[in-house]
Amino acid sequence: MSKLASLAGAAALSLSAPAAAEVVAKSEQGFVTKESTDIAASPRQVWLALIKPGEWWNDSHTWSADASNMTLVPSAGGCFCETIPGEGDIPLDGSAQHAVVVQAVPDKALRLRGGLGPLQAVPATGVLTISLEEIDGGTRVTWEYNVGGPMGFEIDMISKAVDGVITQQLAGLRDHLGALSEGD
Repeated sequence: MSKLASLAGAAALSLSAPAAAEVVAKSEQGFVTKESTDIAASPRQVWLALIKPGEWWNDSHTWSADASNMTLVPSAGGCFCETIPGEGDIPLDGSAQHAVVVQAVPDKALRLRGGLGPLQAVPATGVLTISLEEIDGGTRVTWEYNVGGPMGFEIDMISKAVDGVITQQLAGLRDHLGALSEGD
């Protein structure tokens, strides 16, 4: 997938993604997006779903076009990876590392380091911190993605595109388990 095609796809999808997320900081060096949602499940149920991204990640934001190829090993050094099935008479599978786990605290927090989507092709990197907080009737899940470094993209454009894609993935997790309230 080319960097330009990835960026164009991310930008297009950001237009259709829920508008609940927000780019909370921007500078010439990077940006931060933040999104929260309330899920009608216990922190343990959310954790167990979170570490199985192949069940809720959006197919259009994978290199293989099939989220079931996504895996996540929830321990320090673990891989948020994807298998890219081979083609042809003698298929050889490929793979992609989306991020590396730098912190895993079951039922509470997951922190990943890596450049998601088009950021994978540039020196910029990001830290995605996913926090789980028990609330009345379920769990509040907050995703904060802090991206910095040389990226070769216009910050306004890439921050909005990434924000839209992050929102879409969190909505996928929420929809997989069920929203806590109708307004979510």
